[in-house]
Amino acid sequence: MQKRMLGNSDLDITVLGFGAWAIGGGNWEFGWGPQDDRDSIAAIHEALDAGINWIDTAAVYGLGRSEEVVAQALAEYGGSRPYVFTKCSMRWDDNREIYRSLKAESIREEIEGSLRRLKADTIDLYQIHWPNPDADIEEAWTELAAQQRSGKLRQIGVSNFSVAQLKRAQAIAPIASLQPPYNMLRRAIEAEVLPFCKANNIGVIVYSPMASGLLTGAMTRERVEAFPKDDWRLGNPEYQEPNLTRNLRLVDAMRVIADSPGRTCGEVAIAWALRDQAVTAAIVGLRKPGQAAGVLGAADLRLTDNEVAEIEALLAAG
Repeated sequence: MQKRMLGNSDLDITVLGFGAWAIGGGNWEFGWGPQDDRDSIAAIHEALDAGINWIDTAAVYGLGRSEEVVAQALAEYGGSRPYVFTKCSMRWDDNREIYRSLKAESIREEIEGSLRRLKADTIDLYQIHWPNPDADIEEAWTELAAQQRSGKLRQIGVSNFSVAQLKRAQAIAPIASLQPPYNMLRRAIEAEVLPFCKANNIGVIVYSPMASGLLTGAMTRERVEAFPKDDWRLGNPEYQEPNLTRNLRLVDAMRVIADSPGRTCGEVAIAWALRDQAVTAAIVGLRKPGQAAGVLGAADLRLTDNEVAEIEALLAAG
């Protein structure tokens, strides 16, 4: 699988990475419903065997569970250890309710918690998950830079930042990467964020390139109706009408592009997100063994100009 340097960092990462949000399971505010840890571990091993060399998680995914499962999967894995990326800023209390903090002391506590759960001495890429509270961005980035100098963090990055927020952090210390949402249905970063990152050598790792499952080609109205009550997607406007009907029609139209060369809709969606030169890599969420087969082809898929134009026409048509 091809690799690219992540911005100004020393991390040479594959163009696809394993997304560990869903393996945090359910029973929390942004959960994905019940999840079997053995399925999660098998999915991680399958992705690593296929050549993926990084895993993206966060402390808040499953309220610590995702990091713990990642650690268990790596302890049981016989191959080379991948890079592990995680995040701070979203915390939880004894009632499992999430709150936000970017205070220096809170970040220090989060780093120690993630190191403990991941059973690691250093985190390869540590990211501010959300720029909330906005007023504390400078305090948080100053602390992350100090923790990087201490050796606990190899590289530091951000997620969900605007250009104005990137500039504020950049004035304190270099930013290795930005992690924004990006897919056919969410294109806001094209206007300003991607050009800024390219001009400033900030790596871009996009999340939700398949729109949290909508663009895989496997999503149906029946599957959505059968989602468990603690699946966060039930509150996602893209999974609600009238958007759901529009999105499923888009996928049906995409099948013509995907199926003729034997590709999946998910691979086409990921390749579309990777087509922009400012994008370094894409996160693909996997929950069970066997799912990797439907996305791995995106790593080497180059959409033709005609295919991109076809997709643009479909999107323009609504």
